[in-house]
Amino acid sequence: MHMQLHAGPSVLEKLQEKCNSSSGSSSSKKYPAMYSSVLGGIILDPAMMVVPVDDHMVHRGHGVFDTAMLLDGCLYELDAHLHRFLRSAATARIDTGPFPREALRSILVQMTAASGCRKGSIRYWLSAGPGDFLLSSSGCPAPAFYGVVIASEYEQCRHGVRAVTASVPMKPPLFATMKNVNYLPNVLSIMDAEDKGAFASVWVDDRGFVAEGPHVNVAFVTADRELVLPTFDRILGGCTAKRLLALAPRLVDAGMLTAVATRNITVDEAKRGSVEMAFVGSGLPVLPIVQWDDTTIGDGKVGELMLALSDLLWEDMKSGPDRIQVPYK
Repeated sequence: MHMQLHAGPSVLEKLQEKCNSSSGSSSSKKYPAMYSSVLGGIILDPAMMVVPVDDHMVHRGHGVFDTAMLLDGCLYELDAHLHRFLRSAATARIDTGPFPREALRSILVQMTAASGCRKGSIRYWLSAGPGDFLLSSSGCPAPAFYGVVIASEYEQCRHGVRAVTASVPMKPPLFATMKNVNYLPNVLSIMDAEDKGAFASVWVDDRGFVAEGPHVNVAFVTADRELVLPTFDRILGGCTAKRLLALAPRLVDAGMLTAVATRNITVDEAKRGSVEMAFVGSGLPVLPIVQWDDTTIGDGKVGELMLALSDLLWEDMKSGPDRIQVPYK
């Protein structure tokens, strides 16, 4: 069936119809605001939240992205995420000149304010920009910046989940340490985990060391109560994981943990020698893992140390120093 659509009300109506039928709730509630440098402003109509098809991020994957959580009308750790975002863009050879850090920060805060949303997250992308359908981005006149507000009623995770070892090969270090839009390995990895009834998978590198999950870091508490996270030299340096490492010494001072470290940890050491394990990521912030493959972690129940670490992060998200109050109108 062939149908030719001309620009006009009918196109917009079809886009709006598609948005409103895509889920049980209106997309205007799920995505209350977007920013597009291509259009030069903030968009409030979800039907107009589009990216040009010739944007090299779309057809070549030449783009980077990052996120920040929104809780109680405050953006959490936006500066840390922006720092990683710009570092990823530099590694991806995307010109950040038109978008200095303070400009990006201002745009994202204004976009969030315009959305009226007080709980959820924001996600933002810097791409090589629209231009053509060639492989090289040399034909793209300028990079493009996009952002969107995503409303969600997330809560602190306190239940336990299963994890499985990833069967999909992990990314090489250059791409794993850069938060880029080439997420097909991550997508296939999470789908594989879901097919097996698990929350997510865990990548193991070619040396046999634990790496990361498809959208989360992993953490372990050893039998002698040491908190261990894999080193970040070959995986993504998670902002939440690094904040956890900064806050965890409080539990050492309280006598609950003996030490906090990042180091290489083998699968056998992690499975057999850990009394607690968890995924660590922005929206969780700590999700206890009670079983990995066929191995029960600890006694198979959610442990007090991961819950204590989760409480530290959650309290930091609600009242810590790295929050930006959004100036809603």
